[in-house]
Amino acid sequence: MWEQKWVIGNWKMNGRLQNNNALMHRFRILPPVDRVVIGLAAPTVYLLQLHNAMQIVLGNRILTCAQDVSRFAGNGAYTGEVSAEMMADVGVNIVLIGHSERSLYFGEKNEIQRQKMENVLNVGLIPLLCVGESLEEREAGHAQDVIAHQLSILKGLDTKKIVVAYEPVWAIGTGKVATTEQIAEMHTFIYKQILSLCGDDVKIRVLYGGSVNANNAADIFAVPCVDGALVGGASLSYDSFTAIINAAQES
Repeated sequence: MWEQKWVIGNWKMNGRLQNNNALMHRFRILPPVDRVVIGLAAPTVYLLQLHNAMQIVLGNRILTCAQDVSRFAGNGAYTGEVSAEMMADVGVNIVLIGHSERSLYFGEKNEIQRQKMENVLNVGLIPLLCVGESLEEREAGHAQDVIAHQLSILKGLDTKKIVVAYEPVWAIGTGKVATTEQIAEMHTFIYKQILSLCGDDVKIRVLYGGSVNANNAADIFAVPCVDGALVGGASLSYDSFTAIINAAQES
């Protein structure tokens, strides 16, 4: 798992019971892919449906991922919140933390993201930390400073397995993709930061996210230090998502 490419689909606020079932049904014909870890992040209300469907269709060959988790642990009077314990209870394997849309629309910063990371680790799930800079920050020459600040929440975590997705905010859902040179530079920087924060013995996966699709996936996977992709809109289409998976398998 820690040597394979990872392809994680993020449905965001999309999905309906019938459409989800139709998509899961198509995955029955997915050929074996021994070089790729596959996951799908569904809205919370569909996580159990996704998990059960994947168990029946593929025997957990596709991991169940959550798009977010509460900063509060266990149980309590936190109306509307879903704890890491609840995520584990319905079969979640991986939890996205700190997606730029959570920061943009809900004001979540490092302190909250750190709490969520700890909660996820405490119940034995894998947190996937999302980092990325805005166009203004990149053009001002602050991209690496921004990423270093976002990664700083990893320091002192009780884990030696770190998964990060680099998603330049200016490339999410815009159709714009960072150049291979920009991706290589930032992924190399992220690797160095994680090693500095977590020690030389840490296992690392750094994924790229930002308008990844069937046409550009192979080029992105060929970039040094790119260990996979966090896929947005393309993960809602079986053909597009499996094309990305196949590109990872062949990389």
